[in-house]
Amino acid sequence: HLQLVESGGGSVQAGGSLRLSCVASRYECASYYMGWSRQAPGKKREFVADIDSMDGTTQYADSVKGRFTISKDNEKNILSLQMNDLKPEDTAVYYCAACRHNGGFGYWGQGTQVTVSS
Repeated sequence: HLQLVESGGGSVQAGGSLRLSCVASRYECASYYMGWSRQAPGKKREFVADIDSMDGTTQYADSVKGRFTISKDNEKNILSLQMNDLKPEDTAVYYCAACRHNGGFGYWGQGTQVTVSS
């Protein structure tokens, strides 16, 4: 019943930027914890970033630290991921995610494709 609707994916050249957005329906656990994961072709889904929606505390995967910024508009339930200095290895399907489950996320959106060319 939790709906996560993403937008903002696309194709860019290395060094470019994209901003992903995710609109979440009202759901209790999503009001506390949300984030982003991604899955590259032939790879396992991996953690990208998360945010404690109450105090704004954030975490990032080492691979994106310093380049990506996660934020949330708590009133509008909109999660964002600003991606700068994109690299070809960032190419993946990016998933908006919410709620804690087994050390990771419990829910994901439909995914949006990000392609970074050299």
